[in-house]
Amino acid sequence: MKAGKKIVAGASAVLAVAVAGVAAVGVYAQARYGNLSHAAPYVVAMPETVAMPSGFGTTQVDRAMLAQRLSELAAAPALGDLHGVVVDAGTGDVIWQQQSDQPLTPASATKLLTAAAAILTLDPTSTVTTDVVRGDVAGSVVIKAAGDVWLDDAQLDALAAEVAEATGNEPIDTVLIDTSVWQGPEQLEGWDPGNVDGGYVAPLQPAMMNGGRLGAATGDVPRSHTPALDVAQALATRLGAVNVGTGPAPAGAEVLGTTESEPLAIRMQDMLRWSDNVAAEAIGREVALARGAAPTGQGAADTTLAVLAEAGLPTASVTTYDSSGLSEGNLITPDLLAGIVTAATSGDELRPLVGMLPVAHGVGTLQDRYEQLPGRGYVRAKTGTLTGTNALVGTVIGESGQVYNFALLSNGSAIDAGRGALDVFASELRAW
Repeated sequence: MKAGKKIVAGASAVLAVAVAGVAAVGVYAQARYGNLSHAAPYVVAMPETVAMPSGFGTTQVDRAMLAQRLSELAAAPALGDLHGVVVDAGTGDVIWQQQSDQPLTPASATKLLTAAAAILTLDPTSTVTTDVVRGDVAGSVVIKAAGDVWLDDAQLDALAAEVAEATGNEPIDTVLIDTSVWQGPEQLEGWDPGNVDGGYVAPLQPAMMNGGRLGAATGDVPRSHTPALDVAQALATRLGAVNVGTGPAPAGAEVLGTTESEPLAIRMQDMLRWSDNVAAEAIGREVALARGAAPTGQGAADTTLAVLAEAGLPTASVTTYDSSGLSEGNLITPDLLAGIVTAATSGDELRPLVGMLPVAHGVGTLQDRYEQLPGRGYVRAKTGTLTGTNALVGTVIGESGQVYNFALLSNGSAIDAGRGALDVFASELRAW
């Protein structure tokens, strides 16, 4: 049973119990209190002013003055080479722009493309199912890796228990893992080879525990160089097996145990809020597989751009080699990034994207920023950081009630100084 179906089934059961309980209480109350008389009910007068959603009835903003102020901030030396755009979230009208149709290295702002393509392609309740099947040789089992890079100890415990029960606790001496669902290089073009030990990504294999992290479940800690084998070893240890390796799952083999990931919506929110590179690459492969494309890093990147182009977003002049933004070869325009955010703030299909973004001094990769800036609590944006690269793409509500969407890409900038200047820029929008 899929996780999404479990949720629905559970909710239905709870609802049935609640309805039955309400009915019983109603019968009891009628019998005991049916003869009581009541005074006329208290009536609350309607307020004179009805609150409207932000962006309605906004105060008029002098856009020429705002554009001039933004140009002044964009000239800050700390921003290096800045390309960017600010648009009216309701109309898409450009308020300010600086080479917004010319691409720069976007770093993790790339994840917005991946998330948008996933929303446009996949069911938000979909999960990744990992099966353990009986092997060809007696005493062996095979894990059919399917792209779940979020496996944890609790799942492995439950999986081992299922396998033991299904096999009648017969001795298991070999655990193999089939990683054929993903193809292509495990390190993508433009990636720094030090990223694995640096804690930013693991070799792209379709089964990992906690994203391949070593010694921790979250954060930028060193990653395993053999994440799929680590999963096989974790199951082998629980089953008492002494042999671990890779190998194909037999066609039509008996399924001995199954585990499922969290629904896509939850995985995608974590990916965007905490800029999880492994998660982004895995979700990119899900999009590629759903579209019948090659389940490679480049296949996922190409499929993402195809999905966005079909949605009418401006993908011209854009080049991507991955789904996470680790590649220094990625080149994306502010126009595309702002277009995604504007589609999310003005339409229904991509709207979930807005709620997944980090919040200034609130949650995600912005939680430690904006402490002393007026954008605190109001800026929602995806961050991006590589050596010499800073990015900030998102939305903010101005004091006037106007909602502004923005995409800012800074190349040739130092990390701390560049971040600070971008935060000041976004906070300026809050003041208008």
